[in-house]
Amino acid sequence: MASSTDVLDGGWGWAIVCASFMAQLLAYGSPQSVGVLYPEWLNAFQEGKGMTAWVGSMVSGVGLIASPICSACVDNFGARPVTIFSGVMVSGGLMLSAFAPNVQFLIFSYGIVVGLGCGLVYAATLTITCQYFDKRRGLALGIVTTGTSVGAFIYASAQNELIVMYGLDGCLLIIGAVALNLMACAGFMRPLNMPGYYLKQKAALERNTEEQLFEKPPLDDLTITAGSTSTTPDKSLMVKEMLITIDTKDSAVQTEKKKVSFLAGLAIIKVIKKKQQAYSKYMHSMYEIMQDQSMMSFCISIFLFSLGAFPPVLLIEDVAMSQGLMEEVSVIPLVSIGAIASCAGKLLLGMLVDIKWINGIFLYAFTMFAGGLTLFLIPLTKSYLGLQILSFVLGFFSGNWSLTSYITTKIVGLDKLTQAHGILMFFGGFGIMLGPPVVGWFFDWTQSYDLAFYFSGGCVELGAVILLLLNLPCWKRKSAKSSESDRPDVQYTSNCDKVASVA
Repeated sequence: MASSTDVLDGGWGWAIVCASFMAQLLAYGSPQSVGVLYPEWLNAFQEGKGMTAWVGSMVSGVGLIASPICSACVDNFGARPVTIFSGVMVSGGLMLSAFAPNVQFLIFSYGIVVGLGCGLVYAATLTITCQYFDKRRGLALGIVTTGTSVGAFIYASAQNELIVMYGLDGCLLIIGAVALNLMACAGFMRPLNMPGYYLKQKAALERNTEEQLFEKPPLDDLTITAGSTSTTPDKSLMVKEMLITIDTKDSAVQTEKKKVSFLAGLAIIKVIKKKQQAYSKYMHSMYEIMQDQSMMSFCISIFLFSLGAFPPVLLIEDVAMSQGLMEEVSVIPLVSIGAIASCAGKLLLGMLVDIKWINGIFLYAFTMFAGGLTLFLIPLTKSYLGLQILSFVLGFFSGNWSLTSYITTKIVGLDKLTQAHGILMFFGGFGIMLGPPVVGWFFDWTQSYDLAFYFSGGCVELGAVILLLLNLPCWKRKSAKSSESDRPDVQYTSNCDKVASVA
């Protein structure tokens, strides 16, 4: 293993960035452009919009909610094995969805299986990128995370064409086969540090030496031929002595076994106590994070933003259909326009947040406020050109997702980043899971998206107000790390335990 400090910010790190970019493109291409598949599923299964919307919400929300588990997998097994396994999950889930008989099966195959696979890819790619970059970490993460937006842009148009040529089932089979290329991307992810799982193998190898204690002596000397009818007294005495010797050795072996089992029991008890202490320390750290006012306001705003801003990604194509604008549909779908705008937003907002005099929390609140106004305008738009413009604007401000890791680091510091990011992703994933079904139920009740998008815009605006008010300078910070103006001197490290879930 090369020294981690000798390979940072260059060299093979850029190969890692390219591989991670392609991995996120292949994994998130279909889930991020699921709005193209949504109308097809409505026609195929004839279910309500609320029920069908669960498919798209689950595929995006499950991976975020399970991000702590995904990060633990990366910590223990490394980015390369996790990416290979995620390739099997994403590809298998997409191909299995081609044979779905109903929406409930689709929720499992596309929503849960593909969603968990995407969560594993997300954790693996960002962890390995953080290991290879220090000073240019922001730029590297910005490039990697744009893979989801570029994938959505490409897959939205590609899935439209594949559906026309091969039908919905053929489309899912083809994109599932393409997703197998995730395994090729995993080949570039050379680890800097040995994962925890491989370090534990030494203990397993040492157990083989203990088995030599339990070998019995050979009994060849006790063999008596079948034709012999009598034995001499000397031979009988010799046999008895050998039997006594063997019994003595057996009892010694049994005693040794008891000692080993006793020591093994003590070792197990020690491990259990260590695990309990680690879990209690982890829960105490989580409690301290939840007590921070800035962190809680950020979690609430992430939940409200995800609840309101994600439904257009899934439902914008159906909005155009319900308003009778399909005859004006251009070659580039609305989902693709929003995706490419999100890509530009991630890069530009990522560069802005590095400027010292720009407050990251206030910048995030501004993007939420602008996104909420855009949602209010969607029901008032009666042309496809207007929907294209609003999709671009909303996609651009949705690129604020790239700011979450910077803001979280400002609030809690790098030492607690893994736990804090897990909490944050749970709130975001929960909002993403609830948003599309709620909007779909609004349509089922009112036969119109107007009230639904007013509700979504209101949630986003409420989140912006909460985030802004609770982070004004007049509020006292509980920790010096919570101050946005005071940038903490963060000691970055390539240890994956510290950066397991940076987004």
